[in-house]
Amino acid sequence: MASIFTKIIQGKIPCESIVETDSEIAFLDINPCSHGHTLCIPKREVARLEDLPPEDAAALMGFMQRVAAAVSRAFDGTDYNLMLNNGVNAGQEVPHIHFHVIPRKPGSSRPFKSREPYGEGEMAAVGERIRACLD
Repeated sequence: MASIFTKIIQGKIPCESIVETDSEIAFLDINPCSHGHTLCIPKREVARLEDLPPEDAAALMGFMQRVAAAVSRAFDGTDYNLMLNNGVNAGQEVPHIHFHVIPRKPGSSRPFKSREPYGEGEMAAVGERIRACLD
C-alpha cells in the first residue's frame, strides 16, 4: 500500500512543494516543529535508510544540502536540525524514509537532552558489536 508520501509524489494529496527533481521532493511539513520545517524524501518508496540504494542515498544527501541551505537563508541564516527517524522506535510515523530540516530560533528546544553514559568497558563492547555487523 502506498504511503501518504507516495500519494503526495503522485499528486493525489496536495502539498506545499519547495523543490522537486526526478528522484527527490521537498515539501513543508503539515505539522511543523517551527515555520519552515521541511521534509526531504526520495521518490523511491522505502521505509528505512538502509533500504535505499547507495546511489539514491548519495543523491538524497546532495538534495538535502541544497534544501537545508535554502531553509537557513529563508530564515536569516538560522541554524537547523537535519533529522531522520529511522523506524517506529525512533519516532518514524510514515513508513517512507524522510529527513526533517527544522529551523531553530535562539532559545528553541534542543535534541539530545537525555543521555545514557557507558559503564566501565561498555563502550569497547558496543563498538565491537557494531563493527561485527558491518558489511
